Amino acid sequence: MNGRKQHTILLTGVNGQVGFELERSLQGLGRVVAFDRSSLDLADLDQMRRVVREVKPAVIVNPAAHTAVDRAESESDVVMRLNAHAPEVLANEARRLGALLVHYSTDYVFDGKKEGAYVEDDAVNPQNVYGKSKLTGEQAITASGCAHLIFRTSWVYGARGKNFLQTMLRLGAERDELSVVADQFGAPTWSNTISTLTSNVLSEVLTGDMDWWGQDSGIYHLTASGSTSWYGFAEAIFERSKLRRKPVLKPVPAASYLSAATRPANSRLSNQKLFTTFGVMAPNWDEALDLCLKSSA
Repeated sequence: MNGRKQHTILLTGVNGQVGFELERSLQGLGRVVAFDRSSLDLADLDQMRRVVREVKPAVIVNPAAHTAVDRAESESDVVMRLNAHAPEVLANEARRLGALLVHYSTDYVFDGKKEGAYVEDDAVNPQNVYGKSKLTGEQAITASGCAHLIFRTSWVYGARGKNFLQTMLRLGAERDELSVVADQFGAPTWSNTISTLTSNVLSEVLTGDMDWWGQDSGIYHLTASGSTSWYGFAEAIFERSKLRRKPVLKPVPAASYLSAATRPANSRLSNQKLFTTFGVMAPNWDEALDLCLKSSA
């Protein structure tokens, strides 16, 4: 035995896309105590405090969130409770325990008007309720003074849950033609990529010098490498899919869709800070898509 301590990791939202993958990728890093919404409801702030104090984790990993972007416009109180107040409670409990909080945020904290890829220090200016709630959560975590890693990601998809990949495969099997937005750009990011890079970072953290927590706490961008449009993503999905009859894709501007929430035209995020600090590099988005489709075939 080398005397290393086994760390307890509290994981929320295990029924979600990212939480499902995290429950698997975090194995081996410590004792993972995982909760779904039925056993830990982020809307119940008192329950969260009680659970964290009972588990006494060294690390809290929080992928749980309200992610229905359009619906968020009409239920801002619920969204703020889940995406801002709940992370604030977790951050305060993490500070009290001396634990690390790992939290996930979004490209939607930006307005999408920048030409190139956003870096962590770029000015934020969310254009919808969801983005505002996630930004408020980021700010609450930072203000708490706890050790934290906030990973901003984008265009999350996977083999389960509601996401663009699953929607395209479903609609592609039903329709002869699909109109897809061609003037919004970002990096489609597989939920498994997020969980794998998270576990790689935590592996380094938990087996190394814990003093880094004060120095390297902060916000990091974590997306797949490269970028495309929603139309380009759809093209790649159908090129790789096993649908017998594939739909004709029609590129359209975002303005042609009437949606409740405004979405940024540019969602590109730079991963350079993540690589410089932790040495982890995300795969290109189309390579990850290949793996996702193969793993779910």
